[in-house]
Amino acid sequence: MLKNKFYAKFLLMIGAALVLSACANTNDSAMDEAPVPVEATPPPAPAPTPVETVQIDPLSQEALDMVMGGIEGAMVHFAYDRYDVDATARNILQAQANWMQSNNVNVIVEGHCDERGTREYNLALGDRRANAVKNYLVAMGVNASRIRAVSYGKERPVDMNDHAKNRRGYTRVN
Repeated sequence: MLKNKFYAKFLLMIGAALVLSACANTNDSAMDEAPVPVEATPPPAPAPTPVETVQIDPLSQEALDMVMGGIEGAMVHFAYDRYDVDATARNILQAQANWMQSNNVNVIVEGHCDERGTREYNLALGDRRANAVKNYLVAMGVNASRIRAVSYGKERPVDMNDHAKNRRGYTRVN
């Protein structure tokens, strides 16, 4: 009988251990298998607003400025009391000549000066600057009849505080 009591206690302890081990399951796989709540789907992106394309007349001043990289690209600057076309001006004028050969436009080349000197002197210097630009464009293959040179002397300054900006030749579409 003692033997039966021993087996009974043994079986009772094994059963209790099995019950306790079943309750103490630390397997997290049950958590991994739990359904994940579905998050709200983000609202669809708004339809892009149509971009209005602006048509630029290829024979306009805007087209020349755009090709030349802005209004500064249509200008060449001169040294004080000079009208010779330097290396920087030659690069700009070469690009202008290429554009003019691709586009049948007439242009006006304006010659400008700073405010130093007499009105008459600056008109003459502006004329020499405008003609220097015109002559260079003609040398690059642009028909001379498509270019008109005009001098404004010191009458149309761009910047009263910067003399160098006023000493310029400006090509604009006629």
